Amino acid sequence: MYMDRTYIPSSKKTAVFDLGLELWRDTIVRSAKIQGRLLDTLLDLIHSERVGEVINRSLMRSTTKMLMDLGSSVYQDDFERPFLEVSASFYSGESQQFIECCACGEYLKKAQRRLDEEAERVSQYMDAKTDEKITAVVVKETLTNHMQRLFLMENSGLVNMLVEDKYEDLSMMYNLFRRVPDGHSTIKSIMTSHVKETGKSLVTDPERMKDPVDFVQRLLNEKDKYDNIISTSFGNDKGFQNALNSSFEYFINLNNRSPEFISLYVDDKLRKGMKDANEEDVETVLDKVMMLFRYLQEKDLFEKYYKQHLAKRLLSGRATSDDSERSMLVKLKTECGYQFTSKLEGMFTDLKTSQDTTQGFYAANPSDVGDAPLISVQILTTGSWPTQPCSTCNLPPEILAVSAKFRAYYLGTHNGRRLTWQTNMGSADIKVTFGNGSKHELNVSTYQMCVLMLFNTAECLTYRDIEQATAIPPVDLKRCLQSLALVKGKNVLRKEPMSRDISADDSFFVNDKFTSKLFKVKIGTVAVQKESEPEKMETRHRVEEDRKPQIEAAIVRIMKARRVLDHNSIVTEVTKQLQPRFLPNPVVIKKRLESLIEREFLERDKADRKMYRYLA
Repeated sequence: MYMDRTYIPSSKKTAVFDLGLELWRDTIVRSAKIQGRLLDTLLDLIHSERVGEVINRSLMRSTTKMLMDLGSSVYQDDFERPFLEVSASFYSGESQQFIECCACGEYLKKAQRRLDEEAERVSQYMDAKTDEKITAVVVKETLTNHMQRLFLMENSGLVNMLVEDKYEDLSMMYNLFRRVPDGHSTIKSIMTSHVKETGKSLVTDPERMKDPVDFVQRLLNEKDKYDNIISTSFGNDKGFQNALNSSFEYFINLNNRSPEFISLYVDDKLRKGMKDANEEDVETVLDKVMMLFRYLQEKDLFEKYYKQHLAKRLLSGRATSDDSERSMLVKLKTECGYQFTSKLEGMFTDLKTSQDTTQGFYAANPSDVGDAPLISVQILTTGSWPTQPCSTCNLPPEILAVSAKFRAYYLGTHNGRRLTWQTNMGSADIKVTFGNGSKHELNVSTYQMCVLMLFNTAECLTYRDIEQATAIPPVDLKRCLQSLALVKGKNVLRKEPMSRDISADDSFFVNDKFTSKLFKVKIGTVAVQKESEPEKMETRHRVEEDRKPQIEAAIVRIMKARRVLDHNSIVTEVTKQLQPRFLPNPVVIKKRLESLIEREFLERDKADRKMYRYLA
């Protein structure tokens, strides 16, 4: 110590202890007889431990500690580098062996176990810096080199895990391949293509198209399934969530009937499907539907259908809950703005006003509460409600009288208004006494009421007689007669001959043997749930027409602000502005530009034909 303090600094020699270490390193540790044997012994002991034998860890710890004390280069050159090379060779062989005989999930468990073992081994008897290096070796040999094969394994790979909801295996895969470059992006792309593939087969399957409610329910189940996988196994990873959203948007819009089907699903749930459910359940269902709604590119088409379905629910009194209806409107307004829902809100206002008007009518005509039929009239503002083709029918005399009185009362209290009866949208309650003595109250449509009232004065009527007397359009009349004569348990009429179809010479009689456990019997109309092909074309045409002024308005807004703009920029800007409602077709935008030029809102630049100028 005295020499270290006095002589060594002045003569610039190595301190005694350090000199002793150097001599130990060069004479003992790196001697030809010892160096190779020491390394082989250490590596053999590690190999023994890897294959399940118990070794003397304290001896290992003191030996590697000695190598570290001799300097980091000694530890790295004499032990760490050969250790990593041997490990790479060991894991390369083992992973090859495992991948031949194990399923993907089992293989991942073994890889995870090996990573845990190596981390523990380092903590017990190696330098902490070795941890990162040995982990990289195990990841490369067991995961990176076999990534594609593991993901695409038949009956157990990534797709199988997604199909079978193997949350644990998926979670392990996600966490393990976080360490692999492109690991997560590969999982994402395989998941995306699988979701697109299954979604595509779901929305283009003609069998599924037959039941719109089931069609949408399957989409919701699919969405729930992948939402669960992402939250449970992928740690709510935003990248995976975005990939899932883009996949759903891709395949939902492959089927141009998706907007109609989603509206029919909401209609089903708000009409009858949620009678026993509490408000929270209804809210949950509506929130899920809104997720699908966000994926729609043709939101304006959904609005068209939703308006029709809402109108039917409100007018037939089949809306289960006013709160749920208004909740859906709030969600649509939040999503698309006031413009989207203003007319829908107008419907609710009309119904409230109609109640007050009906009460006012009976207050002004108290004598009509006697034997005359009671009527409840809903007065609909033309612009707010879906336009219906106004098909008139001949109402029974009893109804005509009270209708005329109401018309006189209404027009007397409001100036300059016109009333048109929409008989195809009404309903009625009528009391019936059958030949067997049973009495019932039937809830029927206005058309069905007109048909049934004819039997007050006739025993038997042919289809031609009924058509002539009521003037109901043939399509509606056939559906009306089918529901009165052919629905089991609701067949208040008899038809001869008995067959599913209605033909011109069929005869109809009151069914005197009719019985029902219920006093009040609701006779539904044989409804066409989905639109027929011509109706579909008609709706599509109306939507296309409605889009034209919206596209023109967007062009004028943009040009007013920019004054001069080239064609491609206009198309981009218009698409961006209108995307929340629908995806405008560039060809249609071009036609609207031509139309605006003709009407002198814009002009083409004389030097450059692709540039447009705004004419104020």
